[in-house]
Amino acid sequence: MSHVVINLDALKHNVSVVGNWMDAQGATWIAVVKALCGEQDTLRALELIGVRAVGDSRLENLRTISQVIPGTETWYLRGPSPTAVEDVAALANVSLNSEIHTIEQLNNSARSLEQTHGIVIMVELGDLREGILPGSLVKFYQHVFQLSNIDVLGIGANLGCLAGAVPTIDQLMQLVLYRELLELKFQRKLPLISAGTTAVLPLFIDKKLPGAINHFRVGEALFLGTDLIHGGTLPYLRDDVMILEAEISEIKEKGLVPPVETAAISRFNDEQVEDVSPGQRGYRALVNVGYLDTDVAGLTPVQEGHRIAGASSDITVVNLGDEPNGLRIGKTIKFRMNYSALLRLMSSKYINKLVEPSLDEFVKRQSDLAPAIKQPHRVLDAGRWAG
Repeated sequence: MSHVVINLDALKHNVSVVGNWMDAQGATWIAVVKALCGEQDTLRALELIGVRAVGDSRLENLRTISQVIPGTETWYLRGPSPTAVEDVAALANVSLNSEIHTIEQLNNSARSLEQTHGIVIMVELGDLREGILPGSLVKFYQHVFQLSNIDVLGIGANLGCLAGAVPTIDQLMQLVLYRELLELKFQRKLPLISAGTTAVLPLFIDKKLPGAINHFRVGEALFLGTDLIHGGTLPYLRDDVMILEAEISEIKEKGLVPPVETAAISRFNDEQVEDVSPGQRGYRALVNVGYLDTDVAGLTPVQEGHRIAGASSDITVVNLGDEPNGLRIGKTIKFRMNYSALLRLMSSKYINKLVEPSLDEFVKRQSDLAPAIKQPHRVLDAGRWAG
């Protein structure tokens, strides 16, 4: 059966690298784990590695986190819907917000739980996703500062998540100036500027990130190592934390160009561009992964020379070249994936998730070792939590 292999050693490496980057910035950060879809062994491994704060956008996953790694600081990473407010207040220490009415409901829910709920108020900076308009900042903060059970931790933004807006120094400096304005206006500290994401890391690596950006929400870089701005992999990160191994169900030498008339009746179009001629032959493998399982267009064969020829709901066809090179029925073909493909695979009930090494073996390896992260990186441990 096909499965996603989660390499815990590679994950530890990436967490360590990102943790060192955060230390250099003097920043706190959370590991965005929504791509794990609540995979319990990987969550436990993250705790062993030293992760003390995680973020997710699904309440079901936050419930799993509370059971599997209790005591971990939790962030809810999308604007709470009205029907979710009570659960968000109960399951998350912090949430990202841009609606006054929602924050009022969170305040009421937190009061009933006899606790304080932290919020980061999101500002629209050009990606046209969530966020209040800058002209509303003073009025907005004035209102939420008056809520008894809400702790306003700071200001934040998302860039590169929807419209593909490339983060710039000017945009991030806007956030810095907005925080200064609000602190002067209200004579109240806003500890966090939460604008660091995987899309912002290239600015950090190039030493162009404003020093005041002191909170990061990092997910894709941990699991895929992706450089979202320049393409490829970010320096020092590994790209093999998550690998799809798809089982071969057929392998045969066939023509690479259909010998009959074709029409645009296929429901999918995922052929990777390949220079083939009419009558050319080669080996083709069918693997048992398709659009029911993932975004096939986001898969890239690990083996050089392999190309995806197409896919349907249930299978993907891979051109292997002139020789099968030892591949046969029952063997697997390995694929790297982009974030879209990863999300679909991890949420698919048809795809097994295989942690390597096993969690027990990983625990043994860590028993005599220091955590990958040298310093705590959650808001609670950084002394910035006022609740």
